[in-house]
Amino acid sequence: MDMSSIMQQAQKIQQNMAKVQDELAQKTVIGTAGGGMVTVTVNGKSEILSIALEPAVIDPNEAEMLQDLITAATNDALRRAKELGKAELGKLTGGINIPGLSNMF
Repeated sequence: MDMSSIMQQAQKIQQNMAKVQDELAQKTVIGTAGGGMVTVTVNGKSEILSIALEPAVIDPNEAEMLQDLITAATNDALRRAKELGKAELGKLTGGINIPGLSNMF
């Protein structure tokens, strides 16, 4: 392989990465806690889009429990978004683990 060919391949990978990132921004995942009483929706870029609470968990005397449920649901959603990013990246790289790329998602 000559240097020109390598540079063309690198440019193509960079373009494909940008495309995957744009596609991930359009996808959503939902994390839940408390048996679905708290749901957090996150996009593929790990941005929180919404938080939904069932009225039954809104009790002023149980604020700490609600905070814990929101934290758990958020962490669940972010973990799912990271898995989605890795899956999409795996499609791009053909399953080859390229150091540094997995940290982008």
